[in-house]
Amino acid sequence: MVIEIPAQVIEQVQNIDWGSVREAVKDYQPALTVLRDTWDRETLAQIAEGHLFVRDSVLNEAIAKNIGTDGTIRKIVLRSHENGRLDLTCTTSKKYKTIELSGTIEKFVHVGDKSYAVYRVREKNIPNHGIVSWIFSRISLSMVERMMGHLDVSDRLPVDIRGNKVYVDFHEVLAASKLGQTQFRGHKLMDMIEIEGAEVREGGIQFDMNLNVPDDVKETLREVLREHRPSAAEESSEEGEKT
Repeated sequence: MVIEIPAQVIEQVQNIDWGSVREAVKDYQPALTVLRDTWDRETLAQIAEGHLFVRDSVLNEAIAKNIGTDGTIRKIVLRSHENGRLDLTCTTSKKYKTIELSGTIEKFVHVGDKSYAVYRVREKNIPNHGIVSWIFSRISLSMVERMMGHLDVSDRLPVDIRGNKVYVDFHEVLAASKLGQTQFRGHKLMDMIEIEGAEVREGGIQFDMNLNVPDDVKETLREVLREHRPSAAEESSEEGEKT
């Protein structure tokens, strides 16, 4: 949802002495630095509007950094399609080195201490293995796991397979990130952002976002802006100098 900002508010923002504001909030520099390093202006604008599109290349890079080498799944490469399908190519330490999955995202949630995704497998394949590939494509993924052994990713990224649904808990990974470790007035940055769902599109995934900024943080920002906004007399003086 796009919020139309009144012209009066825009004018007030333009008149704010941002140098003074930066000085006033210097104690919050670690939080501001994390936000700046994590998201650019365009990304923050998307989040403010309630959605964020993340390209496959960015997602694959994030997966590679967090997958580790302790699990049986050593590598995951995803590819998003316009029809809503999300393809996963998994490299394993098992006898059958490559597993190909194609499916849909049923849930993607990050609210409070709950951070999880549910992926439904629609098609699966073990390439270049003849009859094994045929059998693999016709049984549930949980049955495959019973035959091949547990398919785990990482201690920090628990995966639970039930039938053809894959449940992924990414709370620990998120908590260990800069967003999870950085606080603003006692609130973790990761708790100020909620994810309510995800839609697979061509070349990436669009997440439905919601900003959940605590009231005391809002009030702090309002106070800073009120304290450092030019007074009417100062604005009148500036106008006189211009003329």
